[in-house]
Amino acid sequence: MLTLMRNHKRIILVGKAASGKDHLRKRFESRGFKYSVSYTTRPPREGEIDGKDYLFITDEEATKMVESNMFYEYVYFNDWLYGTTVEQFYMNDLFIMTPAGISHIKPEDRTSSFIIYIDIYLFIRKQRLTDRKMPGDTLTRRIEADELDFMDFNDYDLRITNEDF
Repeated sequence: MLTLMRNHKRIILVGKAASGKDHLRKRFESRGFKYSVSYTTRPPREGEIDGKDYLFITDEEATKMVESNMFYEYVYFNDWLYGTTVEQFYMNDLFIMTPAGISHIKPEDRTSSFIIYIDIYLFIRKQRLTDRKMPGDTLTRRIEADELDFMDFNDYDLRITNEDF
């Protein structure tokens, strides 16, 4: 896999809820990759730390950032904003994004981005989501939103289907 990624400036992880994005992110971080912590307006889950898991912001802060063109990419998913600033996009080399976020990548930046799609079976993700506390969200809503978000998604360089990666 490292040979495939040799000429890329950034690695972008994408996958449905509970597919293993954070697990793979931590593996890359342990090898020296610098993770870009996304901004979000969603409430923190139990145990999440501001600045480490996400940069939690208010709707008002998000609106100001959008109006100031601070985001390279941002999306609304389940009514919450998730985004990466321009500075983050060019300073870091490891990201977690949604298909909609990936669609905002400029063609010249896409050529230097390696996108890994973690595509794990639904029954495994449901099992993992059942154990997760999701304030303001439900298992059904999350799965339905993911199905819509990933419909016809094919902009990736590597697809992982093994849940034990």
